[in-house]
Amino acid sequence: MLNQAIPDFELPSTSGKTFKLSDFTGKKLVIYFYPKDNTPGCTNQGQGFRDHYAAFQACNAEVVGISRDSLKSHENFKAKFSFPFELLADTEELACKLFDVIKMKKLYGKDVRGIERSTFIIDEQGILINEWRKVKVEGHVQQVLEFIQSL
Repeated sequence: MLNQAIPDFELPSTSGKTFKLSDFTGKKLVIYFYPKDNTPGCTNQGQGFRDHYAAFQACNAEVVGISRDSLKSHENFKAKFSFPFELLADTEELACKLFDVIKMKKLYGKDVRGIERSTFIIDEQGILINEWRKVKVEGHVQQVLEFIQSL
């Protein structure tokens, strides 16, 4: 998928919006997939993107977070931590399948199907130009920002 155009897709978004990939032509887009609202790692990751949001914006980049949680869950998560960016509800796993982020994982010794924490950068023409998979939260947002700033 790297260095290829991402097919257009739509997902319900917080703030009563509908996210449509093609609406972001002309901007860089940081799409980060995370397992679950209001869990420690996902909260830290979201706060990292929140705290560096102005720096992403200064690079003509927008940030969106995606998980399989409901829109209602996303609205609460976004409000609780004052995220300035939108969260997309992928309850049907449309984007999850498109980016191949659904994996079998171990949770308390059991195999569970879930989102592998991943981040993708799409350029102004809709081309996937970088990806991070199996992301560790610590230092990740800084890595993504440095990549965006290097463009």
